[in-house]
Amino acid sequence: MTEQTTGSRPTLEAVAARAGVSRATASRVVNGGAGVRAPLVDKVRKAVEELGYVPNHAARTLVTRRNGAVAVIIAEPEFRIFSDPFFEQQVRGISRELTAHDSQLVLLWVEGPGDHDRIARYLGGGHVDGALAFSLHNDDQLPALISRTKIPTVFGGRPAAGSDLAVPYVDADNRGGAREAVRHLVSLGRRNIAHIAGPRDQTSALDRVDGYHDVLVDADPGLFCQGDFTEESGARAMAELLDRRPDVDGVFVSNDLMASGALRTLRERGVRVPEDVALVGFDDMASVVGTTVPAMTTVRQDVEGMGRLMVRLLMRLLNEAGGDAPASVITPTTLVRRASA
Repeated sequence: MTEQTTGSRPTLEAVAARAGVSRATASRVVNGGAGVRAPLVDKVRKAVEELGYVPNHAARTLVTRRNGAVAVIIAEPEFRIFSDPFFEQQVRGISRELTAHDSQLVLLWVEGPGDHDRIARYLGGGHVDGALAFSLHNDDQLPALISRTKIPTVFGGRPAAGSDLAVPYVDADNRGGAREAVRHLVSLGRRNIAHIAGPRDQTSALDRVDGYHDVLVDADPGLFCQGDFTEESGARAMAELLDRRPDVDGVFVSNDLMASGALRTLRERGVRVPEDVALVGFDDMASVVGTTVPAMTTVRQDVEGMGRLMVRLLMRLLNEAGGDAPASVITPTTLVRRASA
């Protein structure tokens, strides 16, 4: 039998001829179908490798009913996605795990509510097998829109309290990590410990506020200041705290970017860290903590690992369609002590 090619590109017929099987059998193997005996699978795979055959995507979709693509939806505007290393790490973990599952990443971000219908139409159009969505906000309609498309979905971060969406999620132990950070500041003998919080409409920030209050039950409201997870908001909040409470001697900041901004303000005001004010951040973003002076004590969460876990949960949803949804996962956090506290 003559092996067929299209130009220099080997065909499925060529693979079948090399392996000594029918075209239908070769198709089932290379496109991920089931029902082929192991010895024949090995022969076809060997022929694919020898010939350098690349499966046809359309044919594969017909056999597997999969597109080989997953939508990654970040509910933040573009400038946040490309300026915050948290998103870089999480997308890296997602991308690497999707690659291991021979699936492609389709990145979608949300500039505002006007994008919701566009994303819902895309998800409902059968372009992707599933969706991963993170950085969701408590009043965001996006989760409900995604749910109505019936597409398998995993969230990054715990949904808002009262949400009735039965969607598995991956999150860090934000409350426990915050408790550990504040306990560390207390152990250093700090008496007036402030908190620079993240956005009020995100559960990760709210959980860290709760962790702060778990340790400092009667904390002075004057020691609390609001930020939005950006470096500039941390700088502004620290300035406000110093103006309001010049006796502050410790501060737990809800993420590393804001903590970097807070350190900048302390340096500009001539406040010594940690001698005058001890500071602890949250995330352990290498690109941030590796540049601060002094080196930042922070709470580490495995952001890249959380991205990988999101993909694994999604693959279980896809492979066990009709079964029980996999359980959500809360990953541990660890205090990393450096020079700032």
